[in-house]
Amino acid sequence: MNWDFFIYFAAFALIHWAFGAWAAWKGKRRAAIVITAIGLLIFFSFILAMWITMKHPPLRTIGETRLWYSLFLPLVGLIIYTRWKYRWILSFSTMMATVFICINIFKPEIHTQALMPALQSPWFVPHVIVYMFAYALLGAATLVAAWMLIKGGKSEVRDARADENPLESLINIGLAFMTFGMLFGALWAKEAWGHYWSWDPKETWAAITWMSYLVYLHYIRLPRHNTRIALWGLILCFLLLQMCWWGINYLPSAIGSSVHTYTN
Repeated sequence: MNWDFFIYFAAFALIHWAFGAWAAWKGKRRAAIVITAIGLLIFFSFILAMWITMKHPPLRTIGETRLWYSLFLPLVGLIIYTRWKYRWILSFSTMMATVFICINIFKPEIHTQALMPALQSPWFVPHVIVYMFAYALLGAATLVAAWMLIKGGKSEVRDARADENPLESLINIGLAFMTFGMLFGALWAKEAWGHYWSWDPKETWAAITWMSYLVYLHYIRLPRHNTRIALWGLILCFLLLQMCWWGINYLPSAIGSSVHTYTN
C-alpha cells in the first residue's frame, strides 16, 4: 500500500462518518451506528494495509500516530453515542478526525520500512496504541466538558444509569489506559535503554499530564467543588496532553536530545 492512497480511504471514511453523524442528529440510531462502523472499517483497512506493506505498524512518526488518533476519535464517539445517547458527539468526533486527517494530507511525513533498533521492542506497539486510545478518550471527554460549559455546567444524558457520570467515566477509563501506556513505555525503555525512567522531556510531560488528570479526579470528589472550575481544569489537562504528545518536539530541551524523537 502506498501513502498516496490515503486521501481516497480517508475521504470515503469521512463521508461515512459524516452521514453517521447526520443520522444521529435525525434520531436514526441504528443507521448512525452501522454507517459510522463502516467508516471505521474503511479507515482501519488503510492502516492495516500500511502495516503489511511496511512490515511494522505505522507508529514511527507523529504523522503515523495521527492515523490512529483519527481512527480512535470516531470510535470513541461511537461508544459514547451508543452508551449515553449524545446526538452531537459523532459530529464533533468527525470534525476532530477531519482536522487530523487534513494535517496528514497537507503535511505528509516519511513512511518507510526502516525501523531503528529502539522501536523494534515488542512493548513499543502496545505502548503507542494504548496511549492513542487514551488520548482519544480524553479528547472526547474534553468535548463533553466544553459542551457542559456551554450548557451552564449541566450534562444532558439519556437512558443512562442514574448513578453514572459520563464525564467521570470517560476520565476514569482514559486515565486507566494512559496508566497502562506508561507502564508499557517503562518496560519498553528498560529493554531499549536499560532503565525504566530517565526524566526525558517526553517522560516528564507524560508524568505532568497523568498527574493533572489525577488531580481533576480528586478535585471533583471534594464535597464543595466548583463544577465550572473542574470543567475548565479538564480543558487545561487536555492542553497539557497536547504538549506531551507533540508540543515537546518544539522545546529546546528536546530538540536533538530527546530519545523519543523518531522523525529522522
